[in-house]
Amino acid sequence: MDLHSSSAAIPPVTSPALPRDEGQAAGLPRSSMAVAAFSTVVEWYDFTLYLFMTTVLSRVFFGSGASSVLTALAVFAIAYVMRPFGALVFGHVGDRLGRRRVLLASMSVMTVAMLVTALLPTREQVGSTAGVLLLLLRCVMGFSVGGEYTGVMTYLVEGAPPRRRGLVASLASAASEVGALLAVGVAALTTALTSGPALDSWGWRIPFLFGALLAAGTLIARSTMQESPAFEQFQQAHGAEHGPLSQTLRTQRPALYRTFTISALGSITYYLGITYVPTYLTSVGGFAEGDALWLATLASAAVIVITPFAGVMADRLRRRPTLVVFGVLSLVLPVAMFALMTRGHAVLALVGAVVLALVAGGVSAVGASSAPEQFPVAGRLSGLAVATVATTIFGGLTPYASQALIDSTGWRLVPGIMVAGVALVALPVLWRLPETAPSLLVPAEDPAVPGADTA
Repeated sequence: MDLHSSSAAIPPVTSPALPRDEGQAAGLPRSSMAVAAFSTVVEWYDFTLYLFMTTVLSRVFFGSGASSVLTALAVFAIAYVMRPFGALVFGHVGDRLGRRRVLLASMSVMTVAMLVTALLPTREQVGSTAGVLLLLLRCVMGFSVGGEYTGVMTYLVEGAPPRRRGLVASLASAASEVGALLAVGVAALTTALTSGPALDSWGWRIPFLFGALLAAGTLIARSTMQESPAFEQFQQAHGAEHGPLSQTLRTQRPALYRTFTISALGSITYYLGITYVPTYLTSVGGFAEGDALWLATLASAAVIVITPFAGVMADRLRRRPTLVVFGVLSLVLPVAMFALMTRGHAVLALVGAVVLALVAGGVSAVGASSAPEQFPVAGRLSGLAVATVATTIFGGLTPYASQALIDSTGWRLVPGIMVAGVALVALPVLWRLPETAPSLLVPAEDPAVPGADTA
């Protein structure tokens, strides 16, 4: 496909409501941006680890019954409902008190939650109480994660050089894939070295203990970060924002619809096309747990390659055409790729998993810059917090919904249909998306720096 031709074929859509800014804020030091970008490893390590370890955790906390896997996925889904609540709380704090405080607070909660998870008693030790405790901790984790990804994306978009904003934001997306890769690698290594009773007894704790150490190290590194210069400039000019959420709901409704759509497509492609794949390969494709995890490891590695490339595309070809390209791929490829994974052949399963991962990685990489750019500095985190409702619906709930539909109908291509359906609805919105790439905006129209209201 000629990407330049694709870009030219899409007529430009501009928005007269893009903010008129008072000045360009200074950029962040590279050290602060590096810490922010690569600290997304922790968030995605934890949530990806849970999904990659679903079959093991289902036995440990819910027994070996036929419905245990579905129960474990239900815990994931319920905990994910806490994500928008956390996003709203942390978004309010971030819009009033600063981005840095949000990133420190959310990582502190994640560190404690991951450590306590590793120390939980099992069903064999305390009965059904074990499952309840796991659910509570997952809810705490979901709440804290609500302030993580949106906080990091906002921090990077506000601090990166304008013409490289897509690439810089995509590096955080790539780092999240490093977290996913690390999770599946650690899970695969753990299941390989402690298979059988040892895995269910104590081996499952190892990946969570490793995650707690990773989170603690990230928290220490984040303590060295500077505050977002765009936020500081806005606060110096206007003071602390009062009621950022209510202000955003009143004045930013079109931006909320757009970011909801971007988040919906990014979430369903990621959670069904990457994190749900090991469970799908095991429960539907007939692969052993270890084999499914290793196949997912290779797919996660491929995502790390595509994300910076997609970020460069977003900078050079603009945000909207790049999102449209990945939206079309999300429409036409998933059903066929999930079909390949049902054949029971490792090579075909790997092809399906890698293609799905590449599409998901591309959507996430471009969304990392385009979603925050829909809002001005004032209320940006609150606006992105509202959009996390899409992540809850199309991310946290879809693995459970997909597995439940497969179990009840026997139709093995359900996840592919779900992804394609969301892409079909999202494409008209992406086609009309206002272009926010700074290279095409005059300085006063760049939405990432302090300015007046936008719609």
